[in-house]
Amino acid sequence: MEKEKFILVAVATGDEEAAWASLGELMELLETAGGEAAEGVIQNLPHPNPATYIGVGKAEEVAELARAHEACGILCDDELSPVQLKNLSDIIDGKVIDRTMLILDIFAAHALTKEGRIQVEMAQLKYRQAHLRGIGKALSRLGGGIGTRGPGETKLETDRRAIQRKIGTLSVEIRTMKNVRQTTRKKRQESALPTVAIVGYTNAGKSTLLNRLTGADTLAEDKLFATLDPTTRVCRMDDGQEILFTDTVGFINKLPHHLIDAFRSTLEEARHADYILHVVDGSDENAGEHMQVVYRTLADLAITGKPVMTVINKCDLPGFDGMLRDERADRIVRISAASGEGTPLLLGQLSEMIRENRVYVDRIFSYTDGAKVALIRKYGQIIREEYEGDGVHIAAYVPPNMA
Repeated sequence: MEKEKFILVAVATGDEEAAWASLGELMELLETAGGEAAEGVIQNLPHPNPATYIGVGKAEEVAELARAHEACGILCDDELSPVQLKNLSDIIDGKVIDRTMLILDIFAAHALTKEGRIQVEMAQLKYRQAHLRGIGKALSRLGGGIGTRGPGETKLETDRRAIQRKIGTLSVEIRTMKNVRQTTRKKRQESALPTVAIVGYTNAGKSTLLNRLTGADTLAEDKLFATLDPTTRVCRMDDGQEILFTDTVGFINKLPHHLIDAFRSTLEEARHADYILHVVDGSDENAGEHMQVVYRTLADLAITGKPVMTVINKCDLPGFDGMLRDERADRIVRISAASGEGTPLLLGQLSEMIRENRVYVDRIFSYTDGAKVALIRKYGQIIREEYEGDGVHIAAYVPPNMA
């Protein structure tokens, strides 16, 4: 099947180099969606044109460029307003897609669970509800392919009231699923097992790390947003301590607020975790900016004040920055999730972080207290265990609620 080609368009309001970097990421997103970039165009403006995003003259040039490359349309690096979408559609003889529409399309293709599909549909409907004024002509030219996939695909005639009714129905389903997730989370919290949320920029290696630490079989591909649905798995440490790791959806610059709202219940796994494992692609030249995006997104979700370990991943790849720092992290380790290099150090550092937040217990348990000893073995970190005449002498770090 022939790939759809697009002209990529961005507005640089200051740092042109940053605009090109963002356009490069947009190209990766397009490739993830199954498309191909014919050419990239940047226009320097104090701010995006409120009527056409880029200037009218530049839009006409881009239209000519699209025809010359036999591209099916243009792809803009920011979310377009209804007016911008309509006016650009009048100039461009082809598809007009923005960054948000593309990301929604990717999410629609990659959502596997019922919860994931409903969350994507909710985000798509909210986007279309906000863009009904300008989306008609733009979508009438899509006709299928990139920008039209997923459970949220609706006919152009769908009016605002119909979309609102559907959003209401989906909201009820999401609330029900949120309650189920909260019940599951509460059971995990009652178990006293430490929980670690793996967060990071998309394609930083979160799923690969989860697989490495827990032996999970989560899909891990070298593409953006390969996995969307959170996965929780148990890791058993060398000292017998068990830790719950949860992989979360990857973050990205200019992540559509529709998606943040829709995936809020999923992303809340990080809010309720005891520790944050922040995975960074150390081989990416934009790693520093990616780290800032992650922290901004965590702040938007009110996920702050938790112990953070930053994992600088992909130390086995060319271009790896071994000097990369994260001043917000409590600890930093450098690893390769793919090869396993550095993962023993990661687990050792994590074990120390957990110990710092626990209570030290040193006492003798009678042999009739076998149940308590079993609890310490499962949920605590045993430093010493000796069998004596009057019982089992244990020195261990245990969760405060167990102490």
